[in-house]
Amino acid sequence: MTTNKDSRTRFVRACRGESVDRAPVWLMRQAGRYLPEYRQIRERASFLEMCRDPALATEVSLQPIRRFGMDAAVVFSDILLPLTAFDLGLDFRPGPILEKPVVDAAGLRRLKGSIATAIEPTCEAIAALKRELGDEAAVVGFAGAPWTLAAYLSESPLSRDLVQLNRWTYQDPKFVEELLDRLADIVSETLRLQIEAGADAIQIFDTWAGVLSAERFEAVVARSLRAVIRHVPRDRTPVILYARGAVHLVDAMVELEPDVLSLDWRTNLGAVAKQHGQRVSLQGNFDPAALSLPPDQIQSEVMQLLEAGRAARGHILNLGHGVQPQTPVEGVEAFVRAAQSEEAYSDG
Repeated sequence: MTTNKDSRTRFVRACRGESVDRAPVWLMRQAGRYLPEYRQIRERASFLEMCRDPALATEVSLQPIRRFGMDAAVVFSDILLPLTAFDLGLDFRPGPILEKPVVDAAGLRRLKGSIATAIEPTCEAIAALKRELGDEAAVVGFAGAPWTLAAYLSESPLSRDLVQLNRWTYQDPKFVEELLDRLADIVSETLRLQIEAGADAIQIFDTWAGVLSAERFEAVVARSLRAVIRHVPRDRTPVILYARGAVHLVDAMVELEPDVLSLDWRTNLGAVAKQHGQRVSLQGNFDPAALSLPPDQIQSEVMQLLEAGRAARGHILNLGHGVQPQTPVEGVEAFVRAAQSEEAYSDG
Protein backbone atom coordinates (compact mmCIF):
# COMPACT_ATOMS: atom_id res chain seq x y z
CA MET A 1 0.00 0.00 0.00
CA THR A 2 1.41 3.38 -1.01
CA THR A 3 -0.74 5.88 0.90
CA ASN A 4 0.85 8.44 3.19
CA LYS A 5 0.42 8.06 6.93
CA ASP A 6 -1.37 11.40 7.22
CA SER A 7 -3.79 10.86 4.33
CA ARG A 8 -6.90 10.61 6.51
CA THR A 9 -6.07 13.83 8.32
CA ARG A 10 -5.19 15.58 5.07
CA PHE A 11 -8.52 14.61 3.55
CA VAL A 12 -10.64 15.75 6.51
CA ARG A 13 -8.72 19.02 6.83
CA ALA A 14 -9.20 19.79 3.13
CA CYS A 15 -12.94 19.15 3.49
CA ARG A 16 -13.08 21.68 6.30
CA GLY A 17 -10.96 24.26 4.52
CA GLU A 18 -7.99 23.90 6.84
CA SER A 19 -4.39 24.09 5.63
CA VAL A 20 -2.87 21.00 3.99
CA ASP A 21 0.44 20.24 2.32
CA ARG A 22 -1.27 19.19 -0.92
CA ALA A 23 -4.75 18.50 -2.23
CA PRO A 24 -5.88 14.97 -1.35
CA VAL A 25 -7.00 12.73 -4.21
CA TRP A 26 -9.56 9.99 -4.76
CA LEU A 27 -11.89 9.06 -7.62
CA MET A 28 -15.60 8.44 -7.75
CA ARG A 29 -16.16 4.78 -8.76
CA GLN A 30 -12.49 4.10 -8.14
CA ALA A 31 -13.49 0.54 -7.19
CA GLY A 32 -14.93 -0.93 -10.35
CA ARG A 33 -14.84 -2.61 -13.71
CA TYR A 34 -11.69 -0.94 -15.02
CA LEU A 35 -9.66 -3.00 -12.54
CA PRO A 36 -8.81 -6.61 -13.48
CA GLU A 37 -8.92 -7.70 -9.84
CA TYR A 38 -12.46 -6.34 -9.57
CA ARG A 39 -13.54 -8.21 -12.70
CA GLN A 40 -12.23 -11.45 -11.22
CA ILE A 41 -14.55 -11.08 -8.23
CA ARG A 42 -17.41 -9.95 -10.44
CA GLU A 43 -17.18 -13.20 -12.40
CA ARG A 44 -18.32 -15.16 -9.35
CA ALA A 45 -20.67 -12.68 -7.65
CA SER A 46 -23.44 -10.39 -8.86
CA PHE A 47 -23.31 -6.68 -8.14
CA LEU A 48 -25.97 -6.97 -5.45
CA GLU A 49 -24.20 -9.95 -3.88
CA MET A 50 -21.01 -7.90 -3.68
CA CYS A 51 -22.87 -5.06 -1.97
CA ARG A 52 -24.49 -7.43 0.51
CA ASP A 53 -21.30 -9.31 1.44
CA PRO A 54 -19.22 -7.15 3.83
CA ALA A 55 -16.05 -9.11 3.09
CA LEU A 56 -16.41 -8.67 -0.67
CA ALA A 57 -17.39 -5.01 -0.32
CA THR A 58 -14.34 -4.40 1.85
CA GLU A 59 -12.01 -6.20 -0.52
CA VAL A 60 -13.29 -4.30 -3.56
CA SER A 61 -13.02 -0.99 -1.69
CA LEU A 62 -9.38 -1.75 -0.84
CA GLN A 63 -8.31 -2.82 -4.34
CA PRO A 64 -7.67 0.71 -5.73
CA ILE A 65 -6.00 1.78 -2.48
CA ARG A 66 -3.55 -1.11 -2.69
CA ARG A 67 -2.81 -0.45 -6.34
CA PHE A 68 -2.72 3.36 -6.44
CA GLY A 69 -2.66 4.69 -2.87
CA MET A 70 -5.42 7.30 -3.03
CA ASP A 71 -5.99 9.44 0.05
CA ALA A 72 -9.53 8.09 0.56
CA ALA A 73 -11.33 4.79 0.15
CA VAL A 74 -15.00 4.99 -0.79
CA VAL A 75 -17.02 2.07 0.50
CA PHE A 76 -18.35 -0.23 -2.21
CA SER A 77 -22.13 -0.02 -2.18
CA ASP A 78 -24.97 1.57 -4.15
CA ILE A 79 -27.25 4.52 -3.51
CA LEU A 80 -30.31 2.28 -3.99
CA LEU A 81 -29.24 -0.37 -1.46
CA PRO A 82 -31.29 1.20 1.39
CA LEU A 83 -34.42 0.79 -0.77
CA THR A 84 -34.02 -2.99 -0.72
CA ALA A 85 -35.56 -2.74 2.75
CA PHE A 86 -38.95 -2.18 1.12
CA ASP A 87 -41.32 -4.20 -1.06
CA LEU A 88 -40.24 -2.72 -4.40
CA GLY A 89 -38.85 -5.71 -6.28
CA LEU A 90 -35.50 -3.95 -6.79
CA ASP A 91 -32.87 -5.71 -8.88
CA PHE A 92 -29.81 -4.76 -10.96
CA ARG A 93 -29.70 -6.08 -14.57
CA PRO A 94 -27.09 -4.48 -14.47
CA GLY A 95 -28.88 -1.14 -14.08
CA PRO A 96 -31.63 -0.75 -11.43
CA ILE A 97 -35.06 -2.20 -12.21
CA LEU A 98 -38.08 -1.95 -9.91
CA GLU A 99 -41.05 -4.26 -10.26
CA LYS A 100 -43.16 -1.93 -8.09
CA PRO A 101 -42.39 1.75 -8.73
CA VAL A 102 -43.80 4.26 -6.24
CA VAL A 103 -46.50 6.07 -8.21
CA ASP A 104 -49.14 6.96 -5.62
CA ALA A 105 -49.97 7.16 -1.91
CA ALA A 106 -50.21 3.37 -1.66
CA GLY A 107 -46.67 3.09 -3.01
CA LEU A 108 -45.49 5.71 -0.56
CA ARG A 109 -46.88 3.64 2.30
CA ARG A 110 -44.57 0.80 1.27
CA LEU A 111 -41.60 2.97 2.28
CA LYS A 112 -42.27 2.48 6.01
CA GLY A 113 -39.76 1.16 8.50
CA SER A 114 -36.03 1.27 9.07
CA ILE A 115 -33.37 0.64 6.45
CA ALA A 116 -30.79 -0.47 9.03
CA THR A 117 -30.80 -4.14 8.03
CA ALA A 118 -30.53 -3.30 4.32
CA ILE A 119 -27.36 -1.25 4.76
CA GLU A 120 -25.84 -3.30 7.57
CA PRO A 121 -23.34 -4.89 5.13
CA THR A 122 -22.19 -1.42 4.04
CA CYS A 123 -21.74 -0.34 7.64
CA GLU A 124 -19.80 -3.52 8.42
CA ALA A 125 -17.57 -2.82 5.41
CA ILE A 126 -16.95 0.75 6.63
CA ALA A 127 -15.94 -0.57 10.05
CA ALA A 128 -13.61 -3.11 8.43
CA LEU A 129 -12.05 -0.43 6.24
CA LYS A 130 -11.41 1.71 9.31
CA ARG A 131 -9.66 -1.19 11.03
CA GLU A 132 -7.60 -1.96 7.95
CA LEU A 133 -6.63 1.56 6.97
CA GLY A 134 -6.32 3.46 10.23
CA ASP A 135 -4.80 6.81 9.27
CA GLU A 136 -3.52 5.54 5.90
CA ALA A 137 -6.64 6.76 4.08
CA ALA A 138 -9.96 8.38 4.89
CA VAL A 139 -13.10 6.25 4.56
CA VAL A 140 -15.93 7.84 2.59
CA GLY A 141 -19.55 6.76 2.94
CA PHE A 142 -22.34 7.95 0.68
CA ALA A 143 -26.04 8.09 -0.11
CA GLY A 144 -28.30 9.25 -2.90
CA ALA A 145 -30.13 12.55 -2.45
CA PRO A 146 -33.92 12.44 -1.98
CA TRP A 147 -34.61 13.78 -5.49
CA THR A 148 -32.32 11.25 -7.15
CA LEU A 149 -33.82 8.36 -5.18
CA ALA A 150 -37.29 9.61 -6.11
CA ALA A 151 -36.27 9.55 -9.76
CA TYR A 152 -35.40 5.85 -9.61
CA LEU A 153 -38.55 5.09 -7.61
CA SER A 154 -40.91 6.86 -10.00
CA GLU A 155 -40.34 4.85 -13.20
CA SER A 156 -38.45 1.75 -14.26
CA PRO A 157 -36.34 1.86 -16.31
CA LEU A 158 -35.59 5.50 -15.66
CA SER A 159 -36.08 7.89 -18.58
CA ARG A 160 -33.33 10.36 -19.47
CA ASP A 161 -35.46 13.40 -18.62
CA LEU A 162 -37.27 11.97 -15.57
CA VAL A 163 -40.54 12.26 -17.46
CA GLN A 164 -42.75 10.83 -14.72
CA LEU A 165 -41.22 12.62 -11.73
CA ASN A 166 -40.99 15.96 -13.51
CA ARG A 167 -44.63 15.71 -14.54
CA TRP A 168 -45.64 15.07 -10.94
CA THR A 169 -43.87 18.23 -9.75
CA TYR A 170 -46.50 20.16 -11.70
CA GLN A 171 -49.51 17.83 -11.50
CA ASP A 172 -49.21 16.60 -7.91
CA PRO A 173 -46.64 18.69 -5.99
CA LYS A 174 -48.04 17.57 -2.64
CA PHE A 175 -47.27 13.92 -3.44
CA VAL A 176 -43.75 14.83 -4.54
CA GLU A 177 -43.22 16.81 -1.33
CA GLU A 178 -44.37 13.86 0.80
CA LEU A 179 -42.16 11.46 -1.18
CA LEU A 180 -39.10 13.69 -0.81
CA ASP A 181 -39.74 14.17 2.90
CA ARG A 182 -39.88 10.40 3.45
CA LEU A 183 -36.76 9.90 1.36
CA ALA A 184 -34.98 12.61 3.33
CA ASP A 185 -35.61 10.55 6.46
CA ILE A 186 -34.25 7.43 4.71
CA VAL A 187 -31.15 9.25 3.49
CA SER A 188 -30.54 10.78 6.92
CA GLU A 189 -30.76 7.35 8.55
CA THR A 190 -28.42 5.90 5.93
CA LEU A 191 -25.80 8.55 6.59
CA ARG A 192 -26.20 8.39 10.37
CA LEU A 193 -25.54 4.66 10.40
CA GLN A 194 -22.52 5.00 8.12
CA ILE A 195 -21.10 7.73 10.34
CA GLU A 196 -21.66 5.60 13.43
CA ALA A 197 -19.78 2.79 11.64
CA GLY A 198 -16.78 5.10 11.26
CA ALA A 199 -17.05 7.03 7.99
CA ASP A 200 -14.65 9.99 8.01
CA ALA A 201 -16.75 11.90 5.47
CA ILE A 202 -19.94 11.30 3.53
CA GLN A 203 -20.92 12.24 -0.01
CA ILE A 204 -24.47 12.91 -1.15
CA PHE A 205 -25.08 12.14 -4.82
CA ASP A 206 -27.83 14.22 -6.43
CA THR A 207 -27.15 12.70 -9.83
CA TRP A 208 -30.40 13.89 -11.40
CA ALA A 209 -30.63 17.41 -9.96
CA GLY A 210 -29.28 18.86 -13.21
CA VAL A 211 -32.53 18.20 -15.10
CA LEU A 212 -34.17 20.99 -13.08
CA SER A 213 -33.86 24.71 -13.60
CA ALA A 214 -32.40 26.70 -10.73
CA GLU A 215 -35.89 27.96 -9.89
CA ARG A 216 -37.40 24.45 -9.86
CA PHE A 217 -34.46 23.11 -7.84
CA GLU A 218 -35.13 25.71 -5.16
CA ALA A 219 -38.89 25.20 -5.23
CA VAL A 220 -38.96 21.39 -5.31
CA VAL A 221 -35.66 19.89 -4.13
CA ALA A 222 -33.75 22.25 -1.86
CA ARG A 223 -35.88 21.81 1.29
CA SER A 224 -35.45 18.02 1.54
CA LEU A 225 -31.76 18.16 0.63
CA ARG A 226 -31.13 20.89 3.18
CA ALA A 227 -32.84 18.75 5.83
CA VAL A 228 -30.48 15.85 5.09
CA ILE A 229 -27.37 18.03 5.29
CA ARG A 230 -28.50 19.60 8.54
CA HIS A 231 -29.00 16.19 10.15
CA VAL A 232 -25.32 15.30 9.75
CA PRO A 233 -23.22 16.00 12.89
CA ARG A 234 -20.99 18.59 11.23
CA ASP A 235 -18.61 18.93 14.16
CA ARG A 236 -16.99 15.64 13.18
CA THR A 237 -18.19 14.48 9.74
CA PRO A 238 -17.76 16.64 6.61
CA VAL A 239 -20.49 16.54 3.97
CA ILE A 240 -19.64 16.47 0.25
CA LEU A 241 -22.44 17.32 -2.19
CA TYR A 242 -22.23 16.24 -5.82
CA ALA A 243 -24.66 16.92 -8.67
CA ARG A 244 -24.07 15.96 -12.30
CA GLY A 245 -24.84 18.41 -15.11
CA ALA A 246 -25.50 21.14 -12.58
CA VAL A 247 -23.41 24.14 -13.66
CA HIS A 248 -26.54 26.28 -13.35
CA LEU A 249 -27.13 25.07 -9.78
CA VAL A 250 -23.78 25.95 -8.24
CA ASP A 251 -25.06 29.04 -6.43
CA ALA A 252 -28.09 27.16 -5.07
CA MET A 253 -25.97 24.23 -3.88
CA VAL A 254 -23.53 26.53 -2.07
CA GLU A 255 -26.51 27.97 -0.19
CA LEU A 256 -27.28 24.48 1.15
CA GLU A 257 -23.99 24.80 3.10
CA PRO A 258 -22.20 21.52 2.45
CA ASP A 259 -18.59 21.40 3.59
CA VAL A 260 -17.50 20.43 0.07
CA LEU A 261 -19.13 21.02 -3.29
CA SER A 262 -18.10 18.43 -5.87
CA LEU A 263 -18.19 19.78 -9.43
CA ASP A 264 -18.75 17.86 -12.63
CA TRP A 265 -16.29 18.23 -15.51
CA ARG A 266 -18.37 20.82 -17.36
CA THR A 267 -17.95 23.38 -14.58
CA ASN A 268 -15.09 25.87 -14.47
CA LEU A 269 -13.43 25.00 -11.16
CA GLY A 270 -11.29 28.13 -11.13
CA ALA A 271 -14.29 30.41 -11.56
CA VAL A 272 -16.24 28.67 -8.79
CA ALA A 273 -13.17 28.76 -6.54
CA LYS A 274 -12.92 32.53 -6.95
CA GLN A 275 -16.63 33.12 -6.41
CA HIS A 276 -17.46 30.62 -3.66
CA GLY A 277 -14.17 29.09 -2.56
CA GLN A 278 -14.04 30.84 0.80
CA ARG A 279 -17.48 29.52 1.77
CA VAL A 280 -17.08 25.92 0.66
CA SER A 281 -14.26 23.55 -0.23
CA LEU A 282 -14.34 22.17 -3.76
CA GLN A 283 -13.89 18.70 -5.21
CA GLY A 284 -13.10 17.66 -8.77
CA ASN A 285 -13.30 17.99 -11.57
CA PHE A 286 -11.10 16.16 -14.10
CA ASP A 287 -12.95 14.90 -17.17
CA PRO A 288 -13.18 11.08 -16.79
CA ALA A 289 -12.59 10.64 -20.53
CA ALA A 290 -9.24 12.45 -20.21
CA LEU A 291 -7.84 9.49 -18.27
CA SER A 292 -7.22 7.98 -21.71
CA LEU A 293 -4.56 10.64 -22.41
CA PRO A 294 -0.83 9.83 -22.31
CA PRO A 295 0.64 10.13 -18.79
CA ASP A 296 2.54 13.35 -19.51
CA GLN A 297 -0.64 15.06 -20.70
CA ILE A 298 -2.55 13.82 -17.66
CA GLN A 299 0.22 15.29 -15.50
CA SER A 300 -0.15 18.65 -17.24
CA GLU A 301 -3.94 18.66 -16.91
CA VAL A 302 -3.74 17.76 -13.22
CA MET A 303 -1.29 20.60 -12.52
CA GLN A 304 -3.67 23.07 -14.18
CA LEU A 305 -6.56 21.78 -12.12
CA LEU A 306 -4.57 22.01 -8.89
CA GLU A 307 -3.61 25.57 -9.70
CA ALA A 308 -7.25 26.50 -10.28
CA GLY A 309 -8.27 24.86 -7.01
CA ARG A 310 -5.79 26.87 -4.93
CA ALA A 311 -8.18 29.82 -4.95
CA ALA A 312 -10.56 27.80 -2.77
CA ARG A 313 -10.20 27.33 0.98
CA GLY A 314 -9.80 23.59 0.29
CA HIS A 315 -9.56 21.40 -2.81
CA ILE A 316 -9.93 17.64 -3.16
CA LEU A 317 -8.73 16.35 -6.51
CA ASN A 318 -11.24 14.02 -8.12
CA LEU A 319 -13.03 13.39 -11.39
CA GLY A 320 -16.09 15.25 -12.58
CA HIS A 321 -17.97 11.92 -12.53
CA GLY A 322 -17.11 8.27 -11.98
CA VAL A 323 -14.31 6.22 -13.54
CA GLN A 324 -15.60 4.73 -16.80
CA PRO A 325 -15.35 0.92 -17.20
CA GLN A 326 -13.13 1.22 -20.29
CA THR A 327 -10.64 3.53 -18.54
CA PRO A 328 -7.03 2.31 -18.85
CA VAL A 329 -5.45 1.40 -15.54
CA GLU A 330 -2.39 3.41 -16.63
CA GLY A 331 -4.54 6.55 -16.84
CA VAL A 332 -5.73 6.23 -13.26
CA GLU A 333 -2.19 5.56 -12.11
CA ALA A 334 -0.90 8.66 -13.93
CA PHE A 335 -3.69 10.77 -12.41
CA VAL A 336 -2.95 9.71 -8.83
CA ARG A 337 0.81 9.95 -9.29
CA ALA A 338 0.47 13.47 -10.67
CA ALA A 339 -1.75 14.47 -7.75
CA GLN A 340 0.79 13.14 -5.25
CA SER A 341 3.91 14.29 -7.10
CA GLU A 342 6.40 16.72 -5.69
CA GLU A 343 4.97 19.48 -7.91
CA ALA A 344 1.54 19.06 -6.27
CA TYR A 345 2.80 20.04 -2.81
CA SER A 346 2.60 23.57 -1.51
CA ASP A 347 3.42 25.35 1.72
CA GLY A 348 -0.23 24.89 2.79
